[in-house]
Amino acid sequence: MKKLALASALLFAFSAHAQLHKNIDNVADYAVNTYQNAQVHTLTNLVAFPTVNKDSIPAPQNPDFINFKSVLKMKAAELGFDYQDLGYTVLIGMGKQTDKVTVVTHGDVQPANASKWKQNPFIIDTSEPGKLVGRGTEDDKGAIATALYAMKAIKDKGIELDNRIELMIYLAEESDWGPLTEFMKTYEQPKYAVTIDASYPVVVAEKGWSLISPTFNAISDQKAVYVSDLAGGAFKSQIPEDASLVLHNANESLIDSLKAKAKTLSDVEFNFEEQGKGLKISIKGMSAHSSEPESGVNAIAHLSELFKDVALENNSDGQLIKFVNQLIGLDLHGKQFGDIAYKHDFMGPMTVAPTVIERSGNKLTLAVNARRPVGKSEDVLKQQIETAVNQWQANNNVTLESIDTVIGNPMLLDNAPHAQKLLDIFKHFTGDEKADFVSIGGGTNAKLFDNAVSFGPSMPGKRYTGHSEHEFITLEQLELNLRMYTAMMIELGNM
Repeated sequence: MKKLALASALLFAFSAHAQLHKNIDNVADYAVNTYQNAQVHTLTNLVAFPTVNKDSIPAPQNPDFINFKSVLKMKAAELGFDYQDLGYTVLIGMGKQTDKVTVVTHGDVQPANASKWKQNPFIIDTSEPGKLVGRGTEDDKGAIATALYAMKAIKDKGIELDNRIELMIYLAEESDWGPLTEFMKTYEQPKYAVTIDASYPVVVAEKGWSLISPTFNAISDQKAVYVSDLAGGAFKSQIPEDASLVLHNANESLIDSLKAKAKTLSDVEFNFEEQGKGLKISIKGMSAHSSEPESGVNAIAHLSELFKDVALENNSDGQLIKFVNQLIGLDLHGKQFGDIAYKHDFMGPMTVAPTVIERSGNKLTLAVNARRPVGKSEDVLKQQIETAVNQWQANNNVTLESIDTVIGNPMLLDNAPHAQKLLDIFKHFTGDEKADFVSIGGGTNAKLFDNAVSFGPSMPGKRYTGHSEHEFITLEQLELNLRMYTAMMIELGNM
């Protein structure tokens, strides 16, 4: 989630610094002193359910999601809140007021490769001092636990609110926005909406999640130098940590030159292993959320780079390597991809990253995840992608089996009425008077609301670990989040 700050006075019509509720510190202190351990315990329970969506079964029928929701229902009853199970969406509410503040989260998580974790990624690992390591700790189950106890602290203190607080937990944010889009057609828009699935200080702009997916289908005659078994990546929204292939018909000179070049590529580890009649070459980079490609090291891009000057046969594997090298390379912003690169003064540049290779027999499909700011129309971008791909095919005497393109819509708000209040809360609890509104590369469900902004849980200047194979949240961050979310609910509840 690349963050980019800008002086709000120049672009955003928000209100001046506002006065915070006089009891805000006392209630925040009470929340932490009373419920810090409880939120850790609840987070531990929530992480235990591997709520990864599967194509074979809808989330509402998936036993892991059913059990996850049963814990939420139990917690709502225990804490004194109303509970609604609406299939893909759970609502946990405090108060019967007509106007409401909707706090938006999600309960599904990305897959986790268990071999890359010290222990089961769905069991909280506390072996690293001050950290809770596990899938969903930062994205987004930690935020769910924090929101529940922020609500409880306010309820305990008997603070009267003008607006109902409604915690919305969606169960397919990582894979399918369709059910929530349909749900929002009948859900009454709240007075204020805040997603707690991004970063601080206050997110008022999000890039559009986009995808370019070429499919290669060509057979090698296996006479010259060629590669097979090309693989890499785990899912579309993760910078790939691993990639590998098998090299065939390579002489000793070529192998030596590849090994020498591998040593020049920084931040990656190569392994060369004789395997049958070929040489298996594996690479390890570093996974990251694909909205922050600069936070990771892309294994697919670097493995392709190794073969940049090698003449490979034009089978599917060789074609895919050429595609990555010639249209993407190690650049993060699409500068080699025809004319598609552009940037926005506040939201920053578009990012472009190869994220996963999917194989079906001889066919290979490459997922290229792009995150685009405002500033270029969907039609123009689609045309530029098509032109670049067509030119690449002509230059390389290649005919792709198909090329699928999805262009997501970016979001930029310049008048959210509650944004300044949230910024004031952040400044108050962090002491950072220079904090300002930011843009992120990630996309949250904020886009489905009329005026939603995002508020945490990730701190500015720190690497976001959601979608990585070492996801964690610190105890210190949970405590700070509990203070700020308690304040957020009090302030917006009376705004």
